[in-house]
Amino acid sequence: MSMFCPDYIFKSVDRISPQFLRERGIRALVLDVDNTLTAHDSQDLAPGVADWIEQMRAAGIALRISSNNTAARVRPFAEKLGLPFVSFSLKPASRGLRIARKAFGVSKSEMALVGDQVFTDMLAAKFYGITVLMVQPVAPDFKWNIRLKRVLERPFLARYYKKGGKLYE
Repeated sequence: MSMFCPDYIFKSVDRISPQFLRERGIRALVLDVDNTLTAHDSQDLAPGVADWIEQMRAAGIALRISSNNTAARVRPFAEKLGLPFVSFSLKPASRGLRIARKAFGVSKSEMALVGDQVFTDMLAAKFYGITVLMVQPVAPDFKWNIRLKRVLERPFLARYYKKGGKLYE
């Protein structure tokens, strides 16, 4: 599929199972924060996220947060989850993904990015050459620029489904 077409789309992060990851050889996940694990600018986890994090840990899946946001925003959230993080990741550039992969000590084929946006998360993963696990946003977008991006994302998401992709519920 193209650079603008996700590899997989999930209803939410808690729908990504350790079995799904094992079947694809994925041992490490890079996690976006805003509208992936929580609503924008919130420190409260979306429902099911805390249990999912524990399920991933129990399965031996390495986890690390990579966000374009500032350390002041990301640090308290990452500390609450007990996860290492990279702030100011510069997605769609690969800075945060390179740092995460080095820390994980895995090959690109063993790593995936979990995020909600096509033009940042997905493109960063595609440019870097890793699997993209898109999730539907956990809350409605209130920032005008993200609402605009959501409109621009629609044709690419439609292409995913047209090519036989499915929503993992």
